[in-house]
Amino acid sequence: MDRQDAYSTTINNSIFFDSQVLNIPKICVLPLSLIVFIVSLPSTPAKAQVTNTTQLPNNNSLFSQQIPPPQDVQPPVTPPPSSPEVPQELPTPAELFPSSTPILTPEQPIPNKFPQTIVVERFEVIGSTVFSAQELAEVTAEFTQRPISLTEVYQARSKITELYVKNGYITSGAYIPPQTIKSGVVQIQVVEGKLEDIQITGTRRLNPNYIRSRLALATSPPLNRQRLLEALQLLRLNPLIKNLSAELSAGSRAGVSLLEVKIDEAKTFSSQIALDNGRSPSVGSFRRRLQLNEANLLGLGDSLGIAYANTDGSNSFDASYTLPLNARNGTLAFNYGITSSNVIEPPFKILDIESDSRYYELTFRQPIVQTPTRELAIGLTASRRESDISSFLQREGVPASEISPGADEQGRTRVSALRFFQEFTSRNSREVIALRSQFNLGIGALDATINQNPPDSRFFAWQGQAQWARLLAPETLLLLRLNTQLTSKRLLPIEQFGLGGQDSIRGYRQDFLLTDNGAFVSAEVQIPILRLSEIDSTLQVIPFVDFGVGWNSSGRENPDPNTLAAVGLGLRWSQGSRLSIRLDWGIPLVFVESGDRTLQENGLYFSLLYNPF
Repeated sequence: MDRQDAYSTTINNSIFFDSQVLNIPKICVLPLSLIVFIVSLPSTPAKAQVTNTTQLPNNNSLFSQQIPPPQDVQPPVTPPPSSPEVPQELPTPAELFPSSTPILTPEQPIPNKFPQTIVVERFEVIGSTVFSAQELAEVTAEFTQRPISLTEVYQARSKITELYVKNGYITSGAYIPPQTIKSGVVQIQVVEGKLEDIQITGTRRLNPNYIRSRLALATSPPLNRQRLLEALQLLRLNPLIKNLSAELSAGSRAGVSLLEVKIDEAKTFSSQIALDNGRSPSVGSFRRRLQLNEANLLGLGDSLGIAYANTDGSNSFDASYTLPLNARNGTLAFNYGITSSNVIEPPFKILDIESDSRYYELTFRQPIVQTPTRELAIGLTASRRESDISSFLQREGVPASEISPGADEQGRTRVSALRFFQEFTSRNSREVIALRSQFNLGIGALDATINQNPPDSRFFAWQGQAQWARLLAPETLLLLRLNTQLTSKRLLPIEQFGLGGQDSIRGYRQDFLLTDNGAFVSAEVQIPILRLSEIDSTLQVIPFVDFGVGWNSSGRENPDPNTLAAVGLGLRWSQGSRLSIRLDWGIPLVFVESGDRTLQENGLYFSLLYNPF
């Protein structure tokens, strides 16, 4: 699907306009401009990859010609799918948190007057919030109900200390307080370790409180080494941080420690130049894109991204700003974009089809479970999408809704929606599994499009996405993808599911199929065939297979065919993280009528990504 002009919803499927049968009433005299267009048409229908065609019959039905479907003019709704996350090793504990001697409570002096042996009925452990009385009794059971020496009393105390240390509470310990032993009960006092302070060094632009607040969540009393290590690993995976190390030292008094963390900040400014042929041929398939990102704009861990893209018939601008809200990595993001397009594909250029669109999105995202290997997050997006389409046909009396289903008389479409999403990611050194679910509820607020009959802004749909990346060998990656959408009623074109194109089913024109419901699966293997270590470069061959099916709701007729499938082969040249060039050739397995004017329509796709900074 068309990637760079996309709205910033994160379910990765194409959603555009379908074409409708257009019947123009009989008239006695055709306008001169329409006659010129008719005469210029070829004797046979042009091969456009659309299933439901929009036709222009004359009064004697002697001619017919397909016009570009609205999805060729309107910008795509969803962004390009993120590059598959390659499995990677987590930083080791030794890298982040060097081994050190546990900081325990100092030994207490042995009382001068103590019987050679005593019979201990039980040990009373005071100050423990971690272990139950039963767990503590089991640890000291071997020292009860028999005569024991003072040395064994201290061994019982050491058993409790060992229980804490074994479970990661390396700064907690037990001691025997001064006491008078009565009824065979010996008291053991536990001091559960806590942090006195977290000192952050090495930061330049990043606010130290960004680091401190995240570590504070993992270092609540009693201090646990495993929780601290996981927090350090999460910070190490944060793109704002290149490296870090931590060290515990004794605090100002017994039972408290000082955590010192040294940070090496990562480069936060990045830019990318992209070239590809992923746009619809109707507005020019060759796309140029420039993107700039600053991942730490104000030192708060907030990010700003702007991007400009164009083809010979379209221009788009996108901007996004993300602000961290809490130490659990909750964020608030605002996205905005604007696109203008006009059809330049012959012979349709004479129709003067133009489109302008805008989108606004406000998204709250909050991780619920977050560890170095797993994350479960939920979020809510309030979105607004607006589009305006105009053409020569409207000036000749053709209703705008025949060109853009659901549009009003002026060709306007307005969609207000709430989108509730859930995301799950699981990763290890060999594989990454990512799942995403999103429920879309269209509402009639804010002057949204409301029609007597569907489609309009009132709808409900579910979208799902899954991705599995498995490292089979060094630089050999298996990638499986699944996208789907389900709904019970007819949708506006900008909410529909598209199939075909560079990031969907390779071998077909961009968004060849457009339906209310759909499913797409893809599998590919990236196999290295050449490595040049001196320039950090790799050449990979990538066999792939793509399959998709689409169908409509509310009893609407399905396109024929409504199933697409393709196999193909790709080549990818990568030079570190600086340069990536990819060429794919898709061979369609389901025959469709298609033009052959562009590389895309011949199943050839290319992309170049260059990161100069």
